[in-house]
Amino acid sequence: MATKDKLLRMLEERRGRYVSGVTLAQELGVSRNAVWKAVESLRKEGYDVAAVTNKGYTLSQDNDLLSPASIERYLPDSHPFDISVRKRVDSTNAEARRRALEGAPEGTVVVAEEQTRGKGRPGKSFYSPASTGLYLSIVLRPSLRADQAQYLTTAAAVAGARAIERVAKKEALIKWVNDIYCEGKKVSGILTEGAIDMESGCFEHAVLGIGVNVKSPEDGFPAELAEVAGAICDDGRGAVRSELAARILVNFWELYQTIESRSFYEEYRNRCFLLGKPIVVTRNGTRIRARAVDLTEDFKLVIELPDKTTLELPYGEVSTSRG
Repeated sequence: MATKDKLLRMLEERRGRYVSGVTLAQELGVSRNAVWKAVESLRKEGYDVAAVTNKGYTLSQDNDLLSPASIERYLPDSHPFDISVRKRVDSTNAEARRRALEGAPEGTVVVAEEQTRGKGRPGKSFYSPASTGLYLSIVLRPSLRADQAQYLTTAAAVAGARAIERVAKKEALIKWVNDIYCEGKKVSGILTEGAIDMESGCFEHAVLGIGVNVKSPEDGFPAELAEVAGAICDDGRGAVRSELAARILVNFWELYQTIESRSFYEEYRNRCFLLGKPIVVTRNGTRIRARAVDLTEDFKLVIELPDKTTLELPYGEVSTSRG
């Protein structure tokens, strides 16, 4: 690990407190001049590192740049995650999948400040501008069948909703199957992808991605998203992305340990705001009006058609009747 990265970890661990250059140099085993150069490197990357004579250096409490150290600050001392942070990737899911194919262990986490081709539902993208969102993916190696993939998505939705409520202090609801809403606006999307062993029908690996709009982009959301998209922290709240990432990871991992039990089913169902409402289902390019009736124990959406017959949807694009 480079001196700069070691220094960042030390400053993250003592965020808001000043640490003398002498102390940092001694703990790093380098000269004070090397400490100064490392500080300058961090500043060039955008980190707000203050320096005061006779007090030393400190990382601003308002610094919201993501790093492994900033996220690990909110994780328990013992955790299963190997976290890397990239300034820009095509997609954290794509990067995590590449690593999974190279043999990356379960718990490998890819976080990015920006995605150039963020993935949404098939045929759609996830708007992922720099510095305003949280985009992360986890490599998993679950003992699940392919037809149980929905368990991962729904567990992540519950984990994300809990984390958003804790950090943003707003109620977080779920739009079946993989979107999280606050105050009537979509603030998060989840995408699960994987490779299946054709003989067993089980996962060789899975990649779970979650994107969260933390703050609105300076110029606002694109016109095609402006009506539906929102952010969790447009109230001037300071640095929250690292804490949000850590809470999502911890919440999800807790549910993942007993994923086949679906212990989170009731919470998912209670957060699912479509139930009992008129909806529009898009299937094979056709829009069908229906009513969301219930959720099966394996997370299929039960809908009632105008002729009173019911269907169980394992997946699909669904919206409220007002769009």
